[in-house]
Amino acid sequence: MATNDLMMELQKDSIKLDEDSEKKVVKMLLKLLEDKNGEVQNLAVKCLGPLVGKVKEYQVETIVDTLCTNMLSDKEQLRDISSIGLKTVISELPPASTGSTMTANVCKKITAQLTGAIGKQEDVSVQLEALDILSDMLSRLGGTLYSFHSSILNCLLPQLTSPRLAVRKRAIIALGHLVLTCSGNIFSELTEHLLSELKRNESTSTTRTYIQCVAGISRQAGHRVGEHLEKIVPLIVQYCNVEDDELREYCFQAFESFVRRCPKEIDPHIPNVMGLCLKYITFDPNYNYDNEEEEMMETENGEDEEQESDDEYSDDDDISWKVRRSAAKCLEAIVSSRHDLLQDFYKTLSPVLISRFKEREENVKADIFSAYISLLKQTLPIQSWLHASDASGKDDVPLTMLQNQVPNIVKALHKQLKEKSIKSRQGCLSLLTELANVLPGCLADHIPALVPGIVFSLADKSSSSNMRIDTLSFLHVLLCNHQPEVFHPHIKSLLPPVVTCIGDPFYKITSEALLVTQQLVKVIRPLDKSCSFDAKPYVKDLFPATLKRLKAADIDQEVKERAISCMGQIIYNLGDHLSTDLQPTLKIFLERLKNEITRLTTVKALTLIASSPLKIDLRPILGEGFPILASFLRKNQRALKLSTLTALDILVKNYSDSLKPAMIESVLTELPALITENDMHVSQVAIVFLTTLAKVYPSCISKISGSALAEVFQLVHSPLLQGGALNAIVDFFQALVLAKAATMCYSELMKQLTAPVYSSGLAGASLTLHKQAYYSVAKCVAALSSACPKEAPVTVNQFIQDVKNPKSSSAVKVLAFLSLAEIGRTMNLSAQRELKTVILEAFTSTSEEVKSAASYALGNVSVGNLKEYLPFMLKEIVTQPKRQYLLLHSLKEVISSSPANGLKPYVEDIWALLFKHCECTEEGTRNVVAECLGKLTLVNPSELLPRLKKQLSSGSPHARGTVVTAIKFTIADQPQPVDALLKGCIGDFLKTLQDPDLNVRRVALAMFNSAAHNKPSLIRDLLSAVLPSLYNETKVRRELIREVEMGPFKHTVDDGLDVRKAAFECMYTLLESCLDRLDIYEYLNHVEDGLKDHYDIRMLTFIMLARLSTLCPNAVLQRLERLIEPLRATCSTKVKAGSVKQEFEKQDELKRSAMRAVAALLTIPEVEKSPAMAEFSSQIRSNPEMASLFESIQKDSASLPTSESMDMS
Repeated sequence: MATNDLMMELQKDSIKLDEDSEKKVVKMLLKLLEDKNGEVQNLAVKCLGPLVGKVKEYQVETIVDTLCTNMLSDKEQLRDISSIGLKTVISELPPASTGSTMTANVCKKITAQLTGAIGKQEDVSVQLEALDILSDMLSRLGGTLYSFHSSILNCLLPQLTSPRLAVRKRAIIALGHLVLTCSGNIFSELTEHLLSELKRNESTSTTRTYIQCVAGISRQAGHRVGEHLEKIVPLIVQYCNVEDDELREYCFQAFESFVRRCPKEIDPHIPNVMGLCLKYITFDPNYNYDNEEEEMMETENGEDEEQESDDEYSDDDDISWKVRRSAAKCLEAIVSSRHDLLQDFYKTLSPVLISRFKEREENVKADIFSAYISLLKQTLPIQSWLHASDASGKDDVPLTMLQNQVPNIVKALHKQLKEKSIKSRQGCLSLLTELANVLPGCLADHIPALVPGIVFSLADKSSSSNMRIDTLSFLHVLLCNHQPEVFHPHIKSLLPPVVTCIGDPFYKITSEALLVTQQLVKVIRPLDKSCSFDAKPYVKDLFPATLKRLKAADIDQEVKERAISCMGQIIYNLGDHLSTDLQPTLKIFLERLKNEITRLTTVKALTLIASSPLKIDLRPILGEGFPILASFLRKNQRALKLSTLTALDILVKNYSDSLKPAMIESVLTELPALITENDMHVSQVAIVFLTTLAKVYPSCISKISGSALAEVFQLVHSPLLQGGALNAIVDFFQALVLAKAATMCYSELMKQLTAPVYSSGLAGASLTLHKQAYYSVAKCVAALSSACPKEAPVTVNQFIQDVKNPKSSSAVKVLAFLSLAEIGRTMNLSAQRELKTVILEAFTSTSEEVKSAASYALGNVSVGNLKEYLPFMLKEIVTQPKRQYLLLHSLKEVISSSPANGLKPYVEDIWALLFKHCECTEEGTRNVVAECLGKLTLVNPSELLPRLKKQLSSGSPHARGTVVTAIKFTIADQPQPVDALLKGCIGDFLKTLQDPDLNVRRVALAMFNSAAHNKPSLIRDLLSAVLPSLYNETKVRRELIREVEMGPFKHTVDDGLDVRKAAFECMYTLLESCLDRLDIYEYLNHVEDGLKDHYDIRMLTFIMLARLSTLCPNAVLQRLERLIEPLRATCSTKVKAGSVKQEFEKQDELKRSAMRAVAALLTIPEVEKSPAMAEFSSQIRSNPEMASLFESIQKDSASLPTSESMDMS
């Protein structure tokens, strides 16, 4: 009891011991370790932990000395307790980074004693304990034992030949921890030793140990083994052929760790290793798989034959399964790390794996399945590219190969779905689930083969609950990914077991079963196409089971929600078969609406029911339900607001005759609060709902006029308005005008829209609203004018007068021009004679905003009337060099917004004109010309693209640059007809990456970046040719750095900086889109250079590094030492005391960015094993400035994901 009290005291922070009492406590505890009573010993050991931090260093050394001596004693109990004591002490020692010398001294003491004990080889159990403790110490404090590394190595190597296997195993573990922190020389010494022993091959048993050791080291410090692989791999390959199963197993484990740890160095050996794996995965010398298919046919439950074979041969001595298992695991490692070999995998590996699905050993079968699932997962990412880019046939090769192998997969699996073994059934299901996800629809022809197995697993009494859940989730994936017709013949057998599962007492099964039922309902009666299948007989099974779950109040939350969704689906698809049951069920929905926990799911279910083409009768619940829904708009739950607005919208559209004005008004009062620029999405949905109201109930418009309308105007004038919300407002205004309400007539709306601009008054006043707001107002004005064509001419006139009036402020003029532009785009304004002159006059205005608005107007008005305006514009461009820039902008608007066939007649003229301006000295003009050329090329790509290509050989660098920039504008992220042509010639344009002119190279990089970002498929296959020139541009060029004298100061200017920046931006983009085509080690070399470059480039490479540590952590780990140096340099720079404020801010930004990269590196698993990283992170912790910066960055990154996930709701 006294010991227990002592422990309690020691754990408190307040306790302080003077020297005398320290001595007493330590002496007493060490004595208690030898106590007769086991309980007392245990408590004494527990006290040692907290004591280490409380007493002086020499006392800790006394403790350690005594424990080490006890470890060598003859009494077993004392040895055991002392080794536990030592482990406790080691785990309590402060890490080396805190700077205390105690740890180092204590460790040295322990190490000297342990290596002695291990070396003596007298008593095995002492050796085992000592090895264990040494491993512990090396893993926690390896760096502190630096001076002992070579003696530890010399003591461990002989243990690898110890007669006891357990000793060898622990020695291997200790060596694994040693290689993480030891110096290069010691590592080389170790590998040399292992290699020479492997070559000597004294006995099979030691060879096994050495191979295990190589694998262990590679698992711990793969990046260091890399350089020795050339010598190691051939040796291990040769041992694979020795007739010894355990040896082979270790060989494959070694291969697996090489593949995962040294991907670059193992690359040349992959074909060889894969060949061995494929050979040995079928290695089963003691079992005959031949003609088993026929035997299975004769006796369905093949029990009889097994009995006979059992007597002849005992299975216990057969360990060939271990070889097969390790080969399967090695294959999985290869598959998951070598995305680029997919096609080869489907050619050679896939058929072999499929043929091995018949494996008789459970564990091996599980690994074979898992290797195949890995292969399927590798095939998935390609698919997203298929949708994103123009599928050019190259990407779908693996998918087609897989499609052809589906029948064999099903043939190999469908019988196993009825086997007794649950593990292999689960394996089959997870493989089939993955298959159905990778290739939706691929199992359509095989449903008859799979259904019996599914039914068997659901109905089988011996199935575990996990088995049922897996089966249900596979069925769900199957139903989602295939056409309804293929299931119709099997509904009769599928439905009963699923319905039984809905009644299952275990909530997880119920919840999965409800999901499946919801999908089944869609299959039984798909409403989007006509179908001959009669669903009526199945309603009597489905409905009561779901209803029972819907009524129950005392069940799991997930089941409640899924029962509501499932019932919603039943009513949506089968509501007309429910007759008298329908109303009571809807009443339950009303109850669920009132409950806070289930209300969101119920709103979604009601939305579904209201949109059903069966026109379900909802009148009985609308009276009570509508006000409840209205009240939800006040709640603080965003997802609920959005779902409620959607529900109300559908109800108003489909049930307008059953709603009373009072109900509508209750909702209307809630809407103004929802329309705000703080949440554009909710505003958009609310405005869409208002539009529906204006269309369905024109009578209630007068009620809208108040606060809701004021909020909408507020939104129109907000700088944040764009996209969907703006389109919603445009539709809303059109609906309002068409509703012909007295208070909301055209002129009234116009007045309110333009009021803020006109009220700003004086001629000299600058723009009052944000620039974006003018565009929004103009769009709304145009929408109103197109809704009331009679009123439009007056409005247009008014705008023209505003522009002519010298007293108008520039804000009014800008709005007038933008509105004319929006109106002119869709209406022919040729009636307005003055328009041209007015616009051209504005080109000489003093205000830049007016000029650009006028040029925008000219372009858009021309779109509405090409015949009259385009020739005029081209003539002006030729005759008015001063206004050229503005006129070219107008031309750009025409080309971007006109339909292709309208432009066709003018293409030649425009083309000729643009080509004249290709070589303009003004860069701004050249950029506009390039954009015009690019967008014009899209009108007739087959003819115009070759012309651009011809221009590449032009002598003038300006012309070449313009052409390359033009190509950038032909690349869009949507599929286009130009893509196939571009793919053919983009290589020629990319050759300009080697152009002698700096600017041409810069625009070529911008074009390459755009392609990599928007349409990676264009450049994926050219990367091998393009990357060298890209990497070449990342180098600092001395000849481009010049000194400029500014008065007394000299200032260096680096002309190559922009090009380097563009090159690094391209590299970053390639990470996202073409990672699988990059040699990541070559890539890292250039990232490494960038880390030491100019401020802008360092910022970029820090971001790249952070991204790389999530995308390819292994590669980054191998280069860690070299990457950390520049990061450390950045984090520890000091700004000169007299520097300007900008310099301080710049350095702060850099440090933050570097620290973000460090934080990202620290998330890589096993990074803390790197000595360089450990040292750097201890430096960060010990330096208060760096520590606080690091903490603030971790807080930022911690708060990010949560806010994102909140937004998803």
